[in-house]
Amino acid sequence: MIKPEISWTDFEKIDLRTGTIVSVSDFPGAKNPAYQLEIDFGNLGIKKSSAQITELYTKEDLLGKQIIAVVNFPKKQIANFFSECLVLGVYGDNKEVTVLTSTLPVKNGLQIG
Repeated sequence: MIKPEISWTDFEKIDLRTGTIVSVSDFPGAKNPAYQLEIDFGNLGIKKSSAQITELYTKEDLLGKQIIAVVNFPKKQIANFFSECLVLGVYGDNKEVTVLTSTLPVKNGLQIG
């Protein structure tokens, strides 16, 4: 189903940035299988995220991977963990997530537009 049309102003409120995953650990306290990530966003610093991306990625696959995330959501508590950003991905037919990345390396913290 297609979502309602939004204005350009609505889109500009979303702060999408590039970042590199610098730490990956299991998240046994999560309701659904997930990893706890630490992501370097350059001048924005390191932010934490809980990501349900365990089906297609191992911890080793993710370490050093450059991703795209929303960095201006409020912190969200998931079990005993506070997620500070949302890693973006594409949902497959079985709800497995393919992480969005840049095709070429770019500087951490650059804005997506």
